[in-house]
Amino acid sequence: MKKILIVLFVAFIIIQFFPIDKTNPPTNEGMDFLKIKKTPEPIAKIIRNSCYDCHSNETKYPFYSNIQPVAWLLKNHIDEGRKELNFSTFATYEPKRQVHKLEEAAEYVEQKKMPLESYTLGHQDAKLTDEQRRQLTDYFRKVQRQIQQAKTL
Repeated sequence: MKKILIVLFVAFIIIQFFPIDKTNPPTNEGMDFLKIKKTPEPIAKIIRNSCYDCHSNETKYPFYSNIQPVAWLLKNHIDEGRKELNFSTFATYEPKRQVHKLEEAAEYVEQKKMPLESYTLGHQDAKLTDEQRRQLTDYFRKVQRQIQQAKTL
């Protein structure tokens, strides 16, 4: 048993030498969802607090992003989040994709699938109240309708 613990401890120490890349891709305000949609500040604040760490190029890495293997899991979540919806590059999406992503975002927030519970455990300010969920879903759906109406003009 003692040998197993020693091997595990040594392995834990060794993997600390393989950090994640915490470099955020460059941002362009002209492509950012909050800017191009002129999001009202109260809604923008909710989106920044609850969504931007995983769904933008403005990730703020917490202290535990220096500890492996937790950091590897965190990096995977961030990469997957950006792949699914990246608010920093929202303007690059075709209107049809923008509509679809906003529809998904509204559903996920409404159904309490987002933000992830694992995220809110370490980020208490990212937890959404029922009222904030309603505000976000209403806003996402409003912008979704605006995009759809602009496509038909």
